[in-house]
Amino acid sequence: MDKALFRWGVLGTAQIARKNWQAIRNSEHGILTAVASRTQERSDRFVAECQAEVPFATPPRALGSYEDLLTAEDVDGVYIPLPTSVRKEWVLRAARAGKHVVCEKPCAVSVSDLVEMQEVCRRNHVQFMDGVMFMHSRRLTRIREVLDDVHTVGEIRRIDCGFSFNAPEGFFASNIRGDSELEPHGCLGDLGWYCIRFVLWAMDWELPRHVSGRVLSDKARVAGQPPVPTEFSGELFFEGGVSANFYCSFLTELEQWAKVSGTRGNLNVPDFVLPFCGREVAFETWQPAQQVQGCDFKVEPNLRRWVVDEYSHSHPNAQESNLFRHFADQAQSGHVHELWSEMALKTQQVMQACRESSRAGAKLVEMGSGC
Repeated sequence: MDKALFRWGVLGTAQIARKNWQAIRNSEHGILTAVASRTQERSDRFVAECQAEVPFATPPRALGSYEDLLTAEDVDGVYIPLPTSVRKEWVLRAARAGKHVVCEKPCAVSVSDLVEMQEVCRRNHVQFMDGVMFMHSRRLTRIREVLDDVHTVGEIRRIDCGFSFNAPEGFFASNIRGDSELEPHGCLGDLGWYCIRFVLWAMDWELPRHVSGRVLSDKARVAGQPPVPTEFSGELFFEGGVSANFYCSFLTELEQWAKVSGTRGNLNVPDFVLPFCGREVAFETWQPAQQVQGCDFKVEPNLRRWVVDEYSHSHPNAQESNLFRHFADQAQSGHVHELWSEMALKTQQVMQACRESSRAGAKLVEMGSGC
């Protein structure tokens, strides 16, 4: 028997919602039934533009208020791309309305806010998940197999990540990511979240013992308003001497790399967040070996490229489609999967601790003491 369609509503018309409009359609057993904005005009325009490009057989309804979407009987789950500072209210209201929730990142302004959000979801038996797409790529499964084989990388000793883009002219004046009232965490929340998530995933969700963070540059939208971090560096320290570093920035040209270094070799992903365009996704491992023969010194790279048959984007097997497919499967199973909440909470905890450290002059912050 064919699986019932999972009926989606989108709460907000942010740019990323356009990508996920298509991802919902490509998820194959998902359907978008409604989109809500703060005004009817904005919602009408969003639906018309997306429907013209990526049409559903039955166009989603355009609603002029978020409340109308949450009371709709033909919505099973909601995707919430609203600004971080207002996200908590609407996650709580969605959960109390019995709607499953996919929440953009960073999930909340604070750890305490996210704990409350997740507890209300739990009490109302709805699934919660953040919108980190790379977690749903089959490449990550293959990377895990390689990290766990003990021969290719060996024991992990160091993890390094970077995610940045060079913001265009006018970005800080017009984009909400430059507004501390809407997105108080700046590049740390927008980009650093992905780096922290990759590190925690690679460490099998072990939290670091200590972290440090440093704001390398910041910017205020208007005089008198708190600035947002525009460039941030963080360091995480785990049991057993394992360490990790991440760098995120609105000022450096686009890069999104992750490297895991171990006792036997290293693993490199040059595009861990948004895969480079193509019909496959890949990563590399290196096991360099130095050979010395008299006056001849050479290093053999011993490079291997690992390939996964998965489209980079805009395809039924791309990671964003997988996210909405996996979420719908979980929600329809009737069982709440707590691991997705745990992933988000641990990411939020580390991010908050890094920010606390940055406010204290990069002083080491012990995890669990204020998270």
